[in-house]
Amino acid sequence: MKRLARLILAIQLCLSLPAHSAQLRGTGDLGIVIERASGSVLVVEHSNDSILHRIEGLGDLSHASAVYSRDARYAFVFGRDGGLTKIDLLTGKIDKRIIQGGNAIGGAISQDGSLVAVSNYEPGGVKVFSTADLSLVADIPARAQADGEASKTVGLVDAPGQRFVYSLFNADQIWIVDMSDPTRPAIEKFEDIGSMPYDGLISANGRTYMAGLFGEDGLAMLDLWQPEDGVKKVLPDYGRGEERLPVYKMPHLEGWAMTDKHAFLPAVGHHRVLVVNRDNWSEAARIEVKGQPVFVMARPDGRQVWVNFAYPDNQWIQVIDVPTMQVVHTLDVGKGALHMEFTPRGEKVWISVRDEDQVKIFDTANASLQKTLPAGKPSGIFFTNRAGRTGL
Repeated sequence: MKRLARLILAIQLCLSLPAHSAQLRGTGDLGIVIERASGSVLVVEHSNDSILHRIEGLGDLSHASAVYSRDARYAFVFGRDGGLTKIDLLTGKIDKRIIQGGNAIGGAISQDGSLVAVSNYEPGGVKVFSTADLSLVADIPARAQADGEASKTVGLVDAPGQRFVYSLFNADQIWIVDMSDPTRPAIEKFEDIGSMPYDGLISANGRTYMAGLFGEDGLAMLDLWQPEDGVKKVLPDYGRGEERLPVYKMPHLEGWAMTDKHAFLPAVGHHRVLVVNRDNWSEAARIEVKGQPVFVMARPDGRQVWVNFAYPDNQWIQVIDVPTMQVVHTLDVGKGALHMEFTPRGEKVWISVRDEDQVKIFDTANASLQKTLPAGKPSGIFFTNRAGRTGL
């Protein structure tokens, strides 16, 4: 039965591939969809919502993410098996693949596009490679003390000034690594930033780094324009006096919704989205939602916020209207709605639905389903407009 299902999916994919997929074209409307179970990715385009290529041989993609070269031709895919794979979107082939660690959890590309950094659970630390040929440039262990245990690194982002910023889960620290001179990385360390930082993000202008805290309520905030002021705690009391629910899937801070005046973020262990004033990082509102949020993502114009949820509520998507801060749409998209990606100007959103082997594309104006594409256990969706955005 499983063999028949795989055969049917393969036939569907072949029928979805256009005959002109090898023609000369730009990369501005391209992207990739991670097929987590088979170690493959789909190269897609969102002008006509179609599949161009299927690339196999990328290893364990159970928690994969990707960044793009500055020309948006190459995707760098970070696999859970420590694999770092450079793929060519135009040819639909692997350009180069290496195994750089034992358990990778994401990565970032430098401001000038010359370096790609990988964040590791095992053996911990961060490794930096040349984007040209994936040769090793720097190996930066993450140890709170010189003779201490290695820490898992999380929340790795790029920052202006050829810097990378990340958190140390086991050591409760944030590190800034300046790679202006690739032969001599300069590291600035911030200690006691809060218990168990599990993920991080950077604001679109590259100024503010935020680390989510799993071991306590609140977040750690670092102003990269004034790092000498140190790390500040924000929202320390959002769950005070309430019992935290079991957490089946950690929220992803990369998907924070940033609008003109507010930030919308997932509350760890609660069925709510927190709304924060961006001027002073005080709590503005709490929006009750259907489950524990995983991604809380703003449409590019900031008018809507789309939310997906952890198990057992992972078939639902809810849409929040920003001016009223009310849920205006609740969509049953199918079990395993794992990731959302907006087209660059926000007229559509692509949603991976793992348990139905589908990617569903919705019109954001009215939340109507526009198209369904076949994909084998899809998870992350990443479009090439990320190439020009800090932190993505």
